[in-house]
Amino acid sequence: MPEVDSEKIILAQKGDGQAFAHLVEEHQVAVYNLCYRMLGDPYEAEDAAQETFIRAYKGIKSFDRKRSFSTWILSIAAHYCIDQLRKKRLNVTHIEEKPYFDIPDPGLGPEKSVSETEQQREIRNLLDVLSEVDRAAVIMFYWYEFSYEEIARALDLSISAVKSRMHRARLLLAKTWRDQKQTASGLERQTYGSPAV
Repeated sequence: MPEVDSEKIILAQKGDGQAFAHLVEEHQVAVYNLCYRMLGDPYEAEDAAQETFIRAYKGIKSFDRKRSFSTWILSIAAHYCIDQLRKKRLNVTHIEEKPYFDIPDPGLGPEKSVSETEQQREIRNLLDVLSEVDRAAVIMFYWYEFSYEEIARALDLSISAVKSRMHRARLLLAKTWRDQKQTASGLERQTYGSPAV
């Protein structure tokens, strides 16, 4: 993700609403996509993205310009989503299968939203098996190409903790993927039966 013009950050830190609006424009798709991948629901992702920018607006004056603005804004989004996932997990008294919605592109109107592919659905289901923090780390690494150092800063972890979490997450994702494929293969054999001899 390209870094923003530092002049916009300086102006936003001085209270320039127009400069902050430009920062929102430049990062809204990335923030929304991270929230969607974390939460799996387009409406929750919209709310989370809005909350991210509210928090960024309130905290912009304390932003250290030596840091990457992209890392900073995405870390706010990741922490908010982690909190939401934890609250959801604690508040769930009755688990109900949730239908998955199409991913709307925030830049397009509803009439132009593109349906989610089967592969995207499978990836989202895979991400659901990870803990909240591990999910954030994987998304930052693979979708946003954050380094381990950037992930550590964004999630308030040590670099060794990030490496350990990424290693465990990869193993779990690989195992879950294999299990899902074996289950699908078994169901297919049951549905169509053995070929006639």
